[in-house]
Amino acid sequence: MADTNPPAWHSLPAEEVARHLDTDARAGLSAENARARLEQYGANEIREGRRRGPLAMFLGQFTDFMILVLIAAAIVSGLIGDLTDTLVIVAIVVLNAVIGFVQEYRAERAIAALKQMAALTAHVVRGGQSRMVPAAELVPGDVVRIEAGNAVPADLRLTEAVQLRIEEAALTGESQPVEKLERALREPDLPLGDRRNLAFKGTLVTYGRGRGVVVATGMETELGRIAALLRAEGEVKTPLQKRLARFGANLAVAVLVICAILFVTGLLRGEPVMLMLLTAISLAVAAIPEALPAVVTVSLALGARKLVSQNALIRKLPAVETLGSVTFICSDKTGTLTENRMRVEQVYADDQMLQSLPADAAAREPWRTLLTALALSNDARPTTGEELIGDPTEVALYLAARQAGADKAVLSKSQPRVAEIAFDSERARMTTLHREALPAPPLPRERERVRGEGAKEGEAVIAFTKGAPEQVLPLCHDRLGAAGAEALDRGAVEALVERMAADGLRVLAVAVRRWSALPEPADTENVETKLTFLGLVGLLDPPRPEAREAVRLCRSAGITPVMITGDHPATARNIATRLGIIEQDAEVLTGRQLARLDMAQFEQHVERVRVYARVAPEQKIKIVKALQDRGEFVAMTGDGVNDAPALKRADIGVAMGITGTDVAKEAGHMILLDDNFATIVRAVREGRRIFDNIRKFIKYTMTSNSGEIWTIFLAPFLGLPIPLLPIHILWINLVTDGLPGLALAAEKEERGVMQRPPRPPNESIFAHGMWQHIVWVGVLMGAASLFTQAWAIHTGHGHWQTMVFTVLTLSQLGHVLAIRSETDSLFVQGVFSNRPLIGAVLFTFGLQLATIYVPWLNPVFKTEALTLNELAFCLAMSTLVFIGVEIEKWLVRRGVLYR
Repeated sequence: MADTNPPAWHSLPAEEVARHLDTDARAGLSAENARARLEQYGANEIREGRRRGPLAMFLGQFTDFMILVLIAAAIVSGLIGDLTDTLVIVAIVVLNAVIGFVQEYRAERAIAALKQMAALTAHVVRGGQSRMVPAAELVPGDVVRIEAGNAVPADLRLTEAVQLRIEEAALTGESQPVEKLERALREPDLPLGDRRNLAFKGTLVTYGRGRGVVVATGMETELGRIAALLRAEGEVKTPLQKRLARFGANLAVAVLVICAILFVTGLLRGEPVMLMLLTAISLAVAAIPEALPAVVTVSLALGARKLVSQNALIRKLPAVETLGSVTFICSDKTGTLTENRMRVEQVYADDQMLQSLPADAAAREPWRTLLTALALSNDARPTTGEELIGDPTEVALYLAARQAGADKAVLSKSQPRVAEIAFDSERARMTTLHREALPAPPLPRERERVRGEGAKEGEAVIAFTKGAPEQVLPLCHDRLGAAGAEALDRGAVEALVERMAADGLRVLAVAVRRWSALPEPADTENVETKLTFLGLVGLLDPPRPEAREAVRLCRSAGITPVMITGDHPATARNIATRLGIIEQDAEVLTGRQLARLDMAQFEQHVERVRVYARVAPEQKIKIVKALQDRGEFVAMTGDGVNDAPALKRADIGVAMGITGTDVAKEAGHMILLDDNFATIVRAVREGRRIFDNIRKFIKYTMTSNSGEIWTIFLAPFLGLPIPLLPIHILWINLVTDGLPGLALAAEKEERGVMQRPPRPPNESIFAHGMWQHIVWVGVLMGAASLFTQAWAIHTGHGHWQTMVFTVLTLSQLGHVLAIRSETDSLFVQGVFSNRPLIGAVLFTFGLQLATIYVPWLNPVFKTEALTLNELAFCLAMSTLVFIGVEIEKWLVRRGVLYR
């Protein structure tokens, strides 16, 4: 087992790290020692937790309370001889189990994706000899070499770093490759992204080379710690699952009580025991909305299909609805809110600050020399196509220079590079030297002749230096203006640098020096002195153009956007301010500040913080948990391995499809195919529409069931015989809850769907007047049916039971047409604006007429053919429900009801 309390490796000198691990930083471990340590520490692999087998996963889908109720209903239906209803219920239950099984099986692949990120082989030094070994065989104390293109095979304390840059965005959220160094860092509690003398397992070397001592392998690495977090985080039930679970439990209790009362009342009136038993059981089966899971599944599937065309891929169907419930969206910055590429935002020279360079800038000084420096002192290069490869900062400078007329490809022909002093983190600058033809522009010039190679008679050498302003400005003794060299006010330039940095820009200073020949030696002491300042360049990973509008829509919808990033606080503040997430003076909480707060303290103001910077992976989970503890529904977006545990913990995890790692995609509930924050807003809109339609179905089916219950329950108390037979109840339940209910899933969104706040997390699914609607419209249905029964009996119509059967069925069809919108009239919406629903209503109406007028169906359904007058009376009575609901909506629009 590895050291359970390892030291802060980044704070120790390299020789002390080697002593602690009992290794030689140059020769490495012996082969025998490596084998012994492999036995002690185990393989350098990401271990998977114990997985449930496919059978256990499948059986686990049948443990939901609503599913158990449906299974009981299927058994009861079979006992009373209704095999059709039994088969329908069983098919629905199995369909849901298959969908749930597929979703869970795919989710279990998250840890496997982590394993695939590790390097397959490693270049290790053992016994003073270099060799390639499987990465799984690395042990603490091994000495490993890395170079550009390698995946880091284990956590390393670097002992050598030659222009070494490592892409760590997947772990830290940093948008740029990190320049690595060798020296010890003093602070023991540095955030992960600031431990620049460490290289982490699973990250990618983009430039340079290095060597390091392995300090952690397998599950003890930072990648392994994330894997452990990911395995420890359980799935959180979606709002819809929670609401339907409460709904199912309450419904089951209510149905049992009503059926018991009905059974006892019937016995007291002297009804046959078997008739009352079958009636009570039939009513219980009818009261359970067995089509609800199917409607939910169809609604979510249709929504998921629609979202794919809008660049959102749904991995887990409930995620569609969940987005309509979220109150907080915790978003990564890089690649989600920003474009994940550097861009030149500001350029300063000759006392001018420009937001963009004019196309003719290269025609005048000092812009000509500045742009030449940006183009030539640059390692970015074009590929065979139009793409550029290289460090993102270099690419941004290359493009800015080219767009302003300084094309590197053209300039390199007349001013080829003859020497360079490469960038390193200690100097924080780089210099390239180029040959150029005489005469040279008016610049301070070295009078003495310096011997060297690479320059010819009649040619000079020009040196361009660029880097951090604090490293370049002290080397400058004047500056280049439009008329030539002039005095440099270094204090004014430094103040300008501070202002640009406060705006979240990465600032580079650029300087120049001319030589009559290539200096020898061409080193930093000889070349990077007595420079002439040219200007400043401010770069930024710019916000996505559509992100600001997406943030505004989130706010109008009552959703709070939160930025969580591994970047510098100033950069995070700038982007968040530009996007409208925060005001300029708002609080930005850093990972270090967050670490000092316990959960109770943090929860006191978590709902006020909008921007987090320099956060560690476990802190993202802390943020999500704190918001959830405050009763919020949280969506977490991200693309890196560091985001995966939080994506899994969140109410909905939204992974990036382009820049996202496989781990993030497997852990997320939804994948953005365009990595665009604005796509989330479209998904929120779709989620709200879907929940509205599910709610409409529940309103429809429960009102229908309410009408059936009132009809049967009240008849004995009014001195009327039992109005319906068990077959009638089951038929009504089957045809009305079936196609018309499913067709509600195709209903368009309500007006103002994005101008209302999210549903409160603990809000009942029956809120906003729904339970009142179920009760009073159910009573209206029952009253219309019982009035029909009483009138038919009183006037001597022998078909009274068929008439009650017909009125109750057609009332429900009128009801489904009326509830297509919670506020708008059917005639404002357009009768044919939901064609699937109109088709379902007409088809169901035809089926009902078939039970009445098809002779061979009469004995099956215990019906009799109605006269034209009887049918007209039934149609008139059934329209009362439609008229009543339209009046209700008119009162809602006027603000009289359900405020």
